[in-house]
Amino acid sequence: MKEWEASYIAGIIDGEGSITLTRMHKGEFRRPCISISSTDKELLIYIKSLTDGVINNKKNYNPARHKDSYTLTIKKKEKVFNVLEKIHPTLLKQKLQFEEEFFRL
Repeated sequence: MKEWEASYIAGIIDGEGSITLTRMHKGEFRRPCISISSTDKELLIYIKSLTDGVINNKKNYNPARHKDSYTLTIKKKEKVFNVLEKIHPTLLKQKLQFEEEFFRL
């Protein structure tokens, strides 16, 4: 993954995704999980090619009013840590830039 791709993925996670600790099974310790939801399946396919996640379709209960939506999840610990290691520098830069702008006001 190139640096600009890592920055792009960090922005998508920031805007449309989440990084959480979840339990996959009852009684299990929590593990990290990255998920991104979108109506743009091509975007998720591209991110999947870089991160090895899994894309699931969400049930559309009202197709007349809503687009189909999809969720990319990365649940395997090694893959999550790999992605976080690559996007972390970008996330940190964005956080510092936000703090600088916020505290100037």
